[in-house]
Amino acid sequence: MPRKIRQLIADLEKAGFVNRGGKGSHRNFLHLASNQRITLSGQEGADAQPYQEKEVRVKIELSKGS
Repeated sequence: MPRKIRQLIADLEKAGFVNRGGKGSHRNFLHLASNQRITLSGQEGADAQPYQEKEVRVKIELSKGS
């Protein structure tokens, strides 16, 4: 069962990413220490796509390297 967009957002915020706003259903997140950026699209209750889940995992791992 796919995770929800709200779960991915919670993972990013827990890892230290800050929501920098966006337009429409897009949200831009920035990790201040490592300067990693990621954009998530979709409503919070929508199912996340596999590529979105993978991208969030990768960005969180990259942010830990700093």
